[in-house]
Amino acid sequence: MTSAPLFPGFDGLMTLSRREGVDIRPTLLRVLTDLYVQASAHSADEERQFVELASRLIDQVDDATRAAVRSRLAVYPATPAEISIKLGLRRSPPGQDEPVAVATEPWRQRMPSEAQLRMASNLPMRPNDAVEITGTFFAAGCSERALMLQQLAEAPLKASARIPAARAARAIETLEMAAFAEDTGSFALELGEALILPARIAEQIVHDPGGEPLACAARALEMPGAAFQRVLMFLNPELGCSVHHVYRLSRLYDRLSERSALVMLSAWRGTTMSVTRAKHRSALYDDERNRARAATPQGHSGVQPAGAPAIRTGTDGLKR
Repeated sequence: MTSAPLFPGFDGLMTLSRREGVDIRPTLLRVLTDLYVQASAHSADEERQFVELASRLIDQVDDATRAAVRSRLAVYPATPAEISIKLGLRRSPPGQDEPVAVATEPWRQRMPSEAQLRMASNLPMRPNDAVEITGTFFAAGCSERALMLQQLAEAPLKASARIPAARAARAIETLEMAAFAEDTGSFALELGEALILPARIAEQIVHDPGGEPLACAARALEMPGAAFQRVLMFLNPELGCSVHHVYRLSRLYDRLSERSALVMLSAWRGTTMSVTRAKHRSALYDDERNRARAATPQGHSGVQPAGAPAIRTGTDGLKR
């Protein structure tokens, strides 16, 4: 029994695109990628269908679309290996040829150069992507978070600027004092101010039981490894008593790159912009007119305004 296609009507849309003279392949690839990353796991048939369809489109779309899709799949833990290699997210295994593309574009036949990766890393992060990256990271398990942080180092996403050294040094000192006092409230407040984060994100970082968000925040401040270990041991005594917990996060912190932490910081900051846009409603030029029309008309009252002279009418109908 054949399973339902992941993207039904794909071939029909491709045929319509060629017949009508409208190239919808970039839109198809974006939609196909969005559908695929909505689920955390896929069956073998779904993965095979995605690889088959996406591989056809990647070779046929423009650079901007390819870069946007690459940024989405770079932070998705279940990206198929064939697509990762095709997009340059990982290298081909030894002895396996790299994917060969159209001969008219020879740059696709090799891995992206360092200059191309630097250019791709300047792509701004959209608010929706920031929300998705943040939500996926906080909802993931320890191993998935570690893999996601590793992929962020090569993701073509624009990282936040480094925190000024003087400001970071003051923040690290204040954070250590708050950790020694087990004052999570002051710790979250100082962390949010130092990293320019929303209060809710700072609280979520501090109270996350896994500790990976705290490692990202500390790496963004370039906190020394010894200071980070002291924070782990004192900030939350219940978790600090676990040797396995402290050792696991210390190893993660040693391997965590500054770029991964700054890309995650950019995503955390981007969630604020998304919330602001969701609350905003654009005003139309005739909004006031429509509201005036919808208002219930008030009847004229026979009561004269205060202070107005009374008008008397005689029996002949003339005013007096």
